[in-house]
Amino acid sequence: MTHRLTPHTITDEAALRALIGEPTALVCSKMTDKLNALTKRWIELSPFVCLATSDGEGRCDVSPRGDPAGFVRVLDDHTLLVPERPGNRIADSLRNILANPRVGLLFIVPGVSETMRVNGRATLTTDAELLAPSTVEGKAPKLGILVDIEEAYTQCSKAFIRSDFWNGERHLDRAALPSNGEILRAIQGEDFDADAYDQERAARYARREGFY
Repeated sequence: MTHRLTPHTITDEAALRALIGEPTALVCSKMTDKLNALTKRWIELSPFVCLATSDGEGRCDVSPRGDPAGFVRVLDDHTLLVPERPGNRIADSLRNILANPRVGLLFIVPGVSETMRVNGRATLTTDAELLAPSTVEGKAPKLGILVDIEEAYTQCSKAFIRSDFWNGERHLDRAALPSNGEILRAIQGEDFDADAYDQERAARYARREGFY
């Protein structure tokens, strides 16, 4: 299909491969259907993962998940458990998993430019015994995401190197971006009290209200 802004689009893999070429045999060989002692270490040191899901019609969502390093638990070579913490209750990821269990995870370790990718099938679980080791600040999660691994492999550093992501000298002051309250005001209208929203939100975060 073409795009409304340009007729110059790629519509099949043959055209794509003609443009970008084929992956090397070495690159393809790094993909495996299970973890090993080395790739487990990557997950155990990661405090942050992006979770990609899609609904039954293929509409996609990517959601951040973060906790103390190792919060995504390696149950065995083929299985991960992602604890579900309190959120905004829209539950995009969870509803998507109910409709389509295919998920992708991108594990990030602070200061490290390589990442770890895992693709697989997800199941929602309320198994209290299974979830108990994921307790943080005295609170065990009520829900978890089991991921049966189908693909696991490391991702090269180019994206983080090109973006200079970990360079502290390039980090922005938060004030350079609009606040969440200001964004909501742009959506809701000028009567929305952005300052009050931001202050109340900051106070909840300071109390760690709803974190666990």
